[in-house]
Amino acid sequence: AIPGARLYYVLFEWEQYQQNPIDMIAIWKGGIAIHGAIIGGAIAALIFARINKISFWQLADLVAPSLILGQAIGRWGNFFNSEAFGSPTDLPWKLYIPPERRPSELVNFDYFHPTFLYESLWNVMVFGLLLFLFFRDLRGRYRLKIGTLFLVYMSAYSSGRIWIEGLRTDSLMLGPLRIAQFVSLAGILLGLAGLAWLYLLKRPLPDVWPSENG
Repeated sequence: AIPGARLYYVLFEWEQYQQNPIDMIAIWKGGIAIHGAIIGGAIAALIFARINKISFWQLADLVAPSLILGQAIGRWGNFFNSEAFGSPTDLPWKLYIPPERRPSELVNFDYFHPTFLYESLWNVMVFGLLLFLFFRDLRGRYRLKIGTLFLVYMSAYSSGRIWIEGLRTDSLMLGPLRIAQFVSLAGILLGLAGLAWLYLLKRPLPDVWPSENG
């Protein structure tokens, strides 16, 4: 997950690193992205599932609640580092950003949207949703199909991230596009498509190692 988070960031900030390639490994200077961590972690999980002959989707369902809770906690690192904040605002919950941490074009503004807080709270709500679904399944009130929790995580987290990202001042860009919004849109579509596959077509998700339960 960590190498994936770093590689993702470096790829979209290549101009910053091409003159000093050694800085690509200087992770202590900052520069990681949660989408890269998720992609890297998913690749590692696929390999792990294949080697150990277990269902990737069962593994993903197991990890999803702790993953989103970890994201909720991790976002507070942005608060302590005065980073990943949003556009200027005068709302009651506005966040003061020191002048040296502000973008040059916004240096005359003191208060900004606390986008770290928005995302942290959103992630806590997604965590609550996953727990609700898990315990309903555990009590036998509603049997979840394998892969459901991870697909709900994908679509729910991405739904929040896509609008929160629109407030941020430090988004990774590809031309005029905010990369995180593009990836989040893909996450929403893939998550919903997977759920439709499970519950409308009533077919199991393709897996690296078929589950005994199908």
